[in-house]
Amino acid sequence: MRSYKNDIGLRLLKIFNVLLIPFPIMVVWFQYYNARTSEPFYFWGNCVLVALYVFLYFYLGKAYDAFIISHNRISETAISQALAVTLADVALYLVTILLYKRMPNPLPLMAAFAVQLSLAVLWAWFANLIYYHLIPAKKTIIVCTSLRQGMEEIIHEYHMNRKFKVEKTVTPEECLDNIDMLEDMEVVFLSGVPSHERNVILKYCIYNDKQVYMIPRVGDVIMSGAQQVHLFHLPMMRAGRYRPSPEYVFAKRLFDIVTSLLALIVLSPVFLVTAIAIKATDKGPVFYKQERLTKDGKRFMIHKFRSMRVDAEKDGVARLSTGANDDRITPVGRFIRKCRIDELPQLIDILSGNLSVVGPRPERPQIAEEYMKEMPEFQLRLQCKAGLTGYAQVYGKYNTTPYDKLQMDLMYIAHPSFAEDLRICFATIRILFTPESTEGIAQGQTTAMVTGTPEDEKDQKDSND
Repeated sequence: MRSYKNDIGLRLLKIFNVLLIPFPIMVVWFQYYNARTSEPFYFWGNCVLVALYVFLYFYLGKAYDAFIISHNRISETAISQALAVTLADVALYLVTILLYKRMPNPLPLMAAFAVQLSLAVLWAWFANLIYYHLIPAKKTIIVCTSLRQGMEEIIHEYHMNRKFKVEKTVTPEECLDNIDMLEDMEVVFLSGVPSHERNVILKYCIYNDKQVYMIPRVGDVIMSGAQQVHLFHLPMMRAGRYRPSPEYVFAKRLFDIVTSLLALIVLSPVFLVTAIAIKATDKGPVFYKQERLTKDGKRFMIHKFRSMRVDAEKDGVARLSTGANDDRITPVGRFIRKCRIDELPQLIDILSGNLSVVGPRPERPQIAEEYMKEMPEFQLRLQCKAGLTGYAQVYGKYNTTPYDKLQMDLMYIAHPSFAEDLRICFATIRILFTPESTEGIAQGQTTAMVTGTPEDEKDQKDSND
C-alpha cells in the first residue's frame, strides 16, 4: 500500500509540473499576444491552443526524460525540461507569426521563458527532495559474473547511492548456494548471469516481491520483439528477421527525404563557413570519405567534414578516436566535433538513400570484422539501414562497449516505430549538452573493448521450463 501511495504522489508531482511550466507562457498569451492578433481566438480556440502547447511540452519532456526523478540528477532534469520548454515556446512563437502575419514582439515570450526556466530548476530541486524523502535508499545486492564486475562502481559514478544501498556483491554460484541471502534485499541487480541461474533467481525474486534490474543478453533483446501467437492450442513466441510494415518503410523514407532536404537548405551557411575554415587551416580537402556498412552488409561511402589531419591513418590501421586528447584532430576539427558539425555532410547520404535519419550507426568494415571475431552477434545490427543518429547514440556514449551498443541497437530493431524514430530525433538534441557522450577510448586502441556476455559464454544450461 505504501508503494502505491508513493506512486500516486510522484504522478501528482509530475502532473503539477505539466501544469506549472506552461503557466507563464499561457499568461503571456492571454494577456498580450491573443488580444493583438488580427482575429483573436474565442474561449474554445484558446483552450485548443493551450491543450496543444501542454501536449507538445509533455511529449518533448517524455522524449528528454524530463519527468524521471529517480534516475536523473537535478541538473539533468532541469536541462531536459529547458530543452522541452525551448522547443515548445519556439513552436508557439511560429504559430503566433502565422496569426499575426508578421513578426510579433518576442520580449514577452522571452520573459515568460526566463520564468519557465526558473520554475523548471525549482521543480527539479523540489521533486528530487520529495522523492528521496518518500523513498529512502533500497537494500541492494548485485549478482554478477567476472565479466560484468563493476556494477557497484557504476552506481557510485552515476550518483545512485541515494537510490540503491549496495549491501553485497556475489557470483551466481554463491547466490544459488544460499538463495536466502536475497530475503532481506529489496533490489537485485543481475549482470552477465547465465540463463539457467538467472531464471532461478528471477523466479525467486518475483515470487518474493523483489525488484529486479537485469542487463539483458542479445537473445533476450531479440525475444522482446517476438510476436505472441497461438498454434496447436499452445502459447508460442514468433521471432524473425527485421521486417517492418510497408507503411512504416514509406513514412520513414519520406521523413528522411524531407528532413535532409530542409536541413541542407537551412544549414547551407554553416556548410559554407565550415568548409572555408577547414580549407584555410591546412589546405587539405574539406570532406572526408570513408567506407561504412549498412543494411545487409552493403558498403557505401559516408561523408563528413574533415576533423583530423590528412595523414591521420597513414599506416592504414583503423583507429577509433581517443576523444579530446587525440593529437590527430585539428583545431577546427576539435570545435566542429564538439558541436557535431562534422556529421552534417551525412545529410547528403540520407538524401541519396545510403543512410537514414535514425538507425544503428554505420561501422567501418575493418572494425566490424574485428568485433565479429569475438562477438558474431554484431552482424545482427545490419538488419536495417544505418542512421545518422540512433538508440545507442542517445542512451550510450562514444566509449560504450560494442556489446552494450549492440544490445541498444537491437532494442531499436526489435520494435520499429515511427513514434520511436521521432523520440530519438528529439532526444538527440540533448546529447549536444552532455560532453560525456563524446568521451574517447584508450590512446592507440583500434577498437573499443569488446566486453559483455557473448551468447556462447557458458550458456549450455537451460531452464527446465
